Amino acid sequence: MSHSERRVASPCVNICALDDEDICIGCQRTAAEITRWNWLDDEERRTVLARCHERARASGQLL
Repeated sequence: MSHSERRVASPCVNICALDDEDICIGCQRTAAEITRWNWLDDEERRTVLARCHERARASGQLL
């Protein structure tokens, strides 16, 4: 990766609290996804972000 390329950024919004299913109410990542985030490559990060989006949609957080 060159210096001009950036890694896929964390979806953290500093609302860090897990619900009963161990999913963060702020970013919609699971506890395991949060823990592993720094070791994921960009493709894996995009996959996690897609799952977060689907979780947010399913929970009614997205219109």
